[in-house]
Amino acid sequence: MDIRVGIGYDIHRLVEGRKLIVGGVEIPYLKGLLGHSDADCLLHAITDALLGAMAADDIGTLFPDTDPAYQGASSADLLIAVKQMLEEKGYVVNNLDTVLVAQVPSFAPFKKLMGERIAQILGVGAENVAVKAKTNEGLGGLGSGEAIAAYAVVTIRKRD
Repeated sequence: MDIRVGIGYDIHRLVEGRKLIVGGVEIPYLKGLLGHSDADCLLHAITDALLGAMAADDIGTLFPDTDPAYQGASSADLLIAVKQMLEEKGYVVNNLDTVLVAQVPSFAPFKKLMGERIAQILGVGAENVAVKAKTNEGLGGLGSGEAIAAYAVVTIRKRD
């Protein structure tokens, strides 16, 4: 069986005046993530993990922040485009494991909803998607509430 693994990482600064969208879910918070698109760091990490599993270019190369077409773009739409690339190559998502790192806000009440939304986007069962959240124990920019980071590891397999 042809199984591949990809890893993704992303980080964005928290700023006032933007909606906080993480894992395709709007989270009520006084700050949002700064970026050219909606800056959903979790979906960006997942997108890069899928691209890595396909040995393709990264998210910044495919959807550059210098291209006005992606100004304010939905990260879910970018992930959908990469999922279509995956399917065109004859692969499907096997499973996905993710970690959010943020001191604030607490993602505990939203992890299940994020997992369901990500599963919907990827066309897999929610049991194939893990969303975990950790603090940074008050250390560095993540620990002081300046940013949110995300990691993703994905396995893909050839479609049956």
